[in-house]
Amino acid sequence: LETDLDVVAINDPFIDLAYMVYMFKYDSVHGRFSGSVETKDGKLWINQKPITVFRKRDPVQIPWGSAGAEYIVESTGVFTTTEKASAHLKGGAKKIVISAPSADAPMFVCGVNLDKYDPKFQVVSNASCTTNCLAPLAKVVNDKFGIVEGLMTTVHATTATQKTVDGPSAKDWRGGRSVNNNIIPSSTGAAKAVGKVIPELNGKLTGLSFRVPTLDVSVVDLVVRIEQSATYDEIKEAFREASKGSLKGIIEYTDEHVVSTDFIGHTASSIFDSLAGIQLNANFVKLIA
Repeated sequence: LETDLDVVAINDPFIDLAYMVYMFKYDSVHGRFSGSVETKDGKLWINQKPITVFRKRDPVQIPWGSAGAEYIVESTGVFTTTEKASAHLKGGAKKIVISAPSADAPMFVCGVNLDKYDPKFQVVSNASCTTNCLAPLAKVVNDKFGIVEGLMTTVHATTATQKTVDGPSAKDWRGGRSVNNNIIPSSTGAAKAVGKVIPELNGKLTGLSFRVPTLDVSVVDLVVRIEQSATYDEIKEAFREASKGSLKGIIEYTDEHVVSTDFIGHTASSIFDSLAGIQLNANFVKLIA
């Protein structure tokens, strides 16, 4: 995390402290944690810093204020509306960031629409991981060349809700199939969500997802028709400039022969792959990030 942020409390009703230590120490994707992690005095200690641990199922019962927690990351995927997430305020929280799309909370994507943030907002949504990759991509293209319409496909790494072997899934039959040996088509609202953070693109983008048997790093494949004719070199240059200017740290530009595992642990929201994109004509292009 940023050096001026302190994690002072965690709420998880499902695991105990000893298991938290184990989960933090060993990770199948990121490897073994190089720092120190232990339990002491009923708290979780990471790199000699104490973290208070709560075990409440109902967010209204979490006493965030007693631990000095001001900004809460609501990442359960359950309390994603303004009303439900506002329950954290009862325990002393000042602001809540929902780490998922929300039906009614104001939605923000770093580098795209943070200028619209109003400090009076107590509950906001940070959208989805896919939207955080797609929205900066769409912003650069739309600002420079204008987007007429577009379709997005995300090739998405495995998520925790998927099944290791075939099992029941009443709402999404294909989603119940084994993630280990299938490419599974799925729906996603990520492209439509871009219209919430870039209003001029509302109704111009939609998309779908393919769940694939990889553990980490996903791909956004964006096909757009643009208003202003451009060569692919001109489009690449727009992304190169954005990665060094207004979107530095949000968009990264690569012209190397990379693959997905090369980006495990990467901090940028969107890495523009200049070698992977293709162009049919001056107004029709496929971009990869």
